[in-house]
Amino acid sequence: MVVQYQGEQYGKATIFTIRIIGNNLSKSSSNYQIDLLVGDKKLPTFTTGIHQSLSNCLKEIYLFRKHHGITFEASSEKVAPLLVPYDLVLYNYNKYALFMA
Repeated sequence: MVVQYQGEQYGKATIFTIRIIGNNLSKSSSNYQIDLLVGDKKLPTFTTGIHQSLSNCLKEIYLFRKHHGITFEASSEKVAPLLVPYDLVLYNYNKYALFMA
């Protein structure tokens, strides 16, 4: 799943891409890998790129944004058309973590 936001980093307007890769290991567990990109450049995040929940992935992106002067405009959200419907439902349920106060 790929989601894009317009935003700023240290006052410079840019487009940010969040790439979420879900790896279903079994019926009872999943792992998620998340990447944050500016253009084609992947930004390093704080911890491992693999998490047991999408919520934890998005919280990590929030913390990275907070410490690196990055803001997203929530109204600019664009979701790539090729995705698994369940991923979109799960993302919409957990995306509050990107915009915590």
